Amino acid sequence: MIQNFREYLDDLIHSGYTVRHDGHGSDPDLIDPGGDPIETWRVDYPYDSRMDRAVYEAEKYRLQVELLKFQYWAQDSGTRHVVLFEGRDAAGKGGTIKRFTEHLNPRTARVVALTKPTETENGQWYFQRYVEHLPTAGEIVLFDRSWYNRAGVERVMGFCSDAEYEMFMRQAPLFEEMLIESGMSLTKLWFSVTQHEQRTRFAIRQIDPVRRWKLSSMDIASLDRWDDYSDAKEAMMLHTDTDIAPWTAIKSNDKKRGRLNALRFFLSQFDYSGKDTAVVGFPDPKLVRRGRESIGD
Repeated sequence: MIQNFREYLDDLIHSGYTVRHDGHGSDPDLIDPGGDPIETWRVDYPYDSRMDRAVYEAEKYRLQVELLKFQYWAQDSGTRHVVLFEGRDAAGKGGTIKRFTEHLNPRTARVVALTKPTETENGQWYFQRYVEHLPTAGEIVLFDRSWYNRAGVERVMGFCSDAEYEMFMRQAPLFEEMLIESGMSLTKLWFSVTQHEQRTRFAIRQIDPVRRWKLSSMDIASLDRWDDYSDAKEAMMLHTDTDIAPWTAIKSNDKKRGRLNALRFFLSQFDYSGKDTAVVGFPDPKLVRRGRESIGD
């Protein structure tokens, strides 16, 4: 049983744990009082070492070139694309979105990260405020969290009623089917991280001054509800992982591998102009699975 998260943070800080940066832009490590890195990322992860940074940078660059080819093709063909980034807190969604958009033309690729609904939005059909941000011809829209807030944080933290939740679970597959029938592509990515690694990442946010803004009171409150979020994820996958709009789960204890596999999976779905299949390849089956198969992670 993992101790209360506030107690966990207090123990780390009072025991002299620190954060160490490598100076090359990699995510920092949590360092114990003896000077050794905390390697919780290894727990239940299929690789013994993190991806080498030089290998990662080279592969990322080649995949980002492919993503630019995809964007040019989407503009020329007038196709519309939606990508949802969901998952556990601190699972690497934001970092992956940055790698997706790093070299894309922002005129036809945009990130949507909606804040708490306004009073007006609370009076609307639940999906209405998301519809306003859907792509037009030639656009790619990446949702940094999406309508699935209702199946996750709203459900667990009591921000919606049982009736609202049940209606969402019925309507979400229908809503997504309409999007796809209208000609949009819909990619739903779920990023998973183990409980110990999640806590290590949040401890880094607490200790590292430049990352502390990422740790909100809501984050702290939710971190002691791991099992509740697991139950919510399982229900979501069972109801909304459909053949027409499947979920794809990515193990992201190693953020570098997680980012590359998200890029690779997305690109592997499309036959765009100039595609280099040798570069795109296929996502790693050790890390990437159908959403329903990830229940229990």
